[in-house]
Amino acid sequence: MTITKPLLAALLCGFALSVGLNTRGAAAADAPAPPSQGTAYTDNGADTCLMCHAAWPYPILPIFKTKHGQRDDPRSPFARSPGTPFAGLQCETCHGPGAKHAGSGDKNAINSHKPTSFLPPEERSKVCLGCHENNARTGWHASTHENNGIACTDCHRLHVERDPVRATASQPQVCYKCHRKTRAEYNLPSVHPVRAGTISCSDCHSPHGSTSDGMLVKPTVNQTCFTCHAEKRGPFLWEHAPAAENCTICHHPHGSVYHARLKKNPPLLCQQCHTVSGHPAVARTPAGLPGGSAGASGFLLAGGCINCHSQVHGSNHPSGVKLMR
Repeated sequence: MTITKPLLAALLCGFALSVGLNTRGAAAADAPAPPSQGTAYTDNGADTCLMCHAAWPYPILPIFKTKHGQRDDPRSPFARSPGTPFAGLQCETCHGPGAKHAGSGDKNAINSHKPTSFLPPEERSKVCLGCHENNARTGWHASTHENNGIACTDCHRLHVERDPVRATASQPQVCYKCHRKTRAEYNLPSVHPVRAGTISCSDCHSPHGSTSDGMLVKPTVNQTCFTCHAEKRGPFLWEHAPAAENCTICHHPHGSVYHARLKKNPPLLCQQCHTVSGHPAVARTPAGLPGGSAGASGFLLAGGCINCHSQVHGSNHPSGVKLMR
């Protein structure tokens, strides 16, 4: 029997369509049906929840030592004054109506705020942003985190006395869960003192979004760096163009195998811009240096450009045009 090319193509298309439909059908059958949380709230608020969750492996009770658990604060989900927005809702202010969950024990009938929750990330974050949408979070909806499906509770923990992501010493470990390359960079020899707990990720980055690349806390890289490195700010009488433009032209902020978090050691670093035209980029002999002589030391040749051009960030000296003083 001869099968023509059009017939063969039709058969193959039909087979592919059948496989695709069967695969999607099987996946749909395996996936849990969208849960219905219900609309009824519990009668006794947190007391109902604590009947089971007081001894839950995930800590619950420490929330009463945080701002979220303060009953006398009208902004708190646990505010008890009848005139406050959340009076009587308590846990269900954030987790939603819980009567169905309490009655059936169905973990899919409550918003757990975990990545496994039936709510998509943007809906989980919307609960938090109902109270926390202020100036510090105006960039959230355009942020890299939000656009990559990160919800507030992927980073924040509410049922502990101290949210790890808000503590300088523990914050990096939260960030490293996703930013594994950065973790590796901070294990290099030359780094900012993050491991020592002196600074943290949010000293440079705004996790809730910003108008700059890399979600920096300032509009530019240099303005962010100058927050700590003010002595490099200038203005200088004699500017060094790369230093004035962007610190990361020469430095790697997270870590490097070279001193001062440089991308390379001089003279290789300098030769990214300073080629053989004009001033010699590579001085192989003493005579190749300005004022060189046969008695010039080997250290002068091998030690790098900054042995002479020491003011690489800029100079205010009247004779500092070559950044030598």
